[in-house]
This record gives sequence, structure tokens and C-alpha cells, in this order.
Amino acid sequence: MVAIFMDAIVFGNVTLDIISYPVNSVPRHESIAFEDVTVSPGGCGSNTAIGLATLGISTGIVARCGEDDSADLLFRYWQRVGVDTRFVQRTAAKPTGTSIGLIDDDFQPRFIHTSGANRLATAEILDPQALAQTGAKFFHIAGFFVLPNLFADVADKLAELRSVGISTSLDVVFNTRMDNPDLRAALWESLPHLDVFMANDHEALRLTNESDPVRAAAILQSRGAQSVIVKLGAAGCYALSEEFTGVVPALPVEVVDTTGAGDAFAAGFIAARLHGADFRVACQAGNQAGARVCTKLGAIAGWLD
Repeated sequence: MVAIFMDAIVFGNVTLDIISYPVNSVPRHESIAFEDVTVSPGGCGSNTAIGLATLGISTGIVARCGEDDSADLLFRYWQRVGVDTRFVQRTAAKPTGTSIGLIDDDFQPRFIHTSGANRLATAEILDPQALAQTGAKFFHIAGFFVLPNLFADVADKLAELRSVGISTSLDVVFNTRMDNPDLRAALWESLPHLDVFMANDHEALRLTNESDPVRAAAILQSRGAQSVIVKLGAAGCYALSEEFTGVVPALPVEVVDTTGAGDAFAAGFIAARLHGADFRVACQAGNQAGARVCTKLGAIAGWLD
């Protein structure tokens, strides 16, 4: 049963994911064969919300999707795990976003992506008063740079949410839009209104023009974020906060697919914080969640075992 009140709300992109393995190249004018394929919900927002709900957190999602069969599939999965969808807006103007993932023999993903209705997921659909009425304690923006029109007023919305006692976090995702001046400016304006900023090492280095994740984290914190987490893949994560600063090692696992690992980290971290864990332990929980989804093909199969 979907909860009336929520502990966490996730705002982010949602997609239908079609993941194929192994695909090492895409030759022109000929077909290729692969061993496995999955079709499932995807997108940073959906992945994080499903992870939180699976970890027992009452979770809602704010998103835009189409009036199509792809969206129907997303809703079925969300209802299956108990994600509250009252803030999901459907539109006939754009189709549901779609990602085609090509996983190579080294388990590294490449994506072909269309944003679809995610282009309509602007800060305008965030109503801080309505979100506060759910009783939410944590608000997370997932995949900031894959929401192409999320720049106007997002910092003001985060400030308003924090003013009513809701903790805020934001995770970026590596994308060519990282260099978009409007999105980059919106991110810098948002950092002072974040309790936690998350990025992987490639993203943190790209944002800061640094070569060292520790220095990159310090720069990001100097721009206003209360705490910074730099995800380091198989090495775990680097945390910079008042409670704890240092590397939190990852758990060794047999990797099948890294799709969604960063979103799973966010879910594990947020869930642990909502359960009262300190910062280091929450980072451990994030690492564990990230490792969990790496053992299956696709972003959510590891959650749904």
C-alpha cells in the first residue's frame, strides 16, 4: 500500500531502459548478436526512488513522463515496490524518455538516450509547500545534468525546502550538458542550499578542472555544499563533511553491470541517514547498495531479487 506520508522525495529523470550485453562495437550496415537483454525502469530519479523504497523508506517521486505504454510499465514497477507517484505528471506532448544501454565485455555501459518528457521536468513542477505537507525529511535531486531544462529557480526551491527542515542532496551525472553554462550556473547557485552534494570522480574532476578527487571535493565544498561525496567506483567513496572526512572502502563483488550503481549509492546513503546513521556508516551503506546493483544486468534487477 502506498504511504500517505513520505520520508524521502526524489526528483529526477525517468526512462524506459533497454540494456543489452555484450555489445563491444556497433558496426554499420550489419547486425550483431548479443547474449542478454533487459527492459526495465531506468533514469536516475526512478533508480534512486526504487532503491529507497526497496530499503524500506517511504518514498515519493517527482517526474514527467508520457501518456504511453512505456510510462505504464514504469508505473507498474513503482507500484510494485511502493513508490508514491502522486507528483508524477504525464503529458501527451512528449514520449517517455528512453535509454538504450550497450554493455561491453568489461561491463562498462554506453548509452543512446532520448530525454522525451524529461525535457519538461523543470523546477516549476516542484511545489515546496506540497512536498513539505507529505512530512518528507529528505529531498534528493537525481541526475542533475540529464534534466536539460532544470536551471531556472532550482536554487530557490532548494532553499525553501531547507527552510522548512527538509534535508537536501543532489547527484549529478556525467553528460555533455555539464558544460552548458546555464546548467553549470544553476548548479553553483544550488550548492549553498545542499546538505550533501554527490558526484563520481570523473564528474567531480570535470566540474572543478582538477586532477585529484580530494582537491575537487574541497573546491565543491568551498562553493557552499555542506558535505561532499565523491564516488570512486571499486575504490569506494571519498567523504568530506563535519562528521567524517576520508575514504570509505567499497565491498568487492563480481561485477556484471555498473548501470545505476551511483543511483543505488545515493539510495543507500539517504536510507541510512534517515535511519540515524552517522556520515561514515551512511557512506558504507551507499557502497553496499552500489555493489548490490552491480551484480545484475540493468539498474534495478539487483534491487528486485
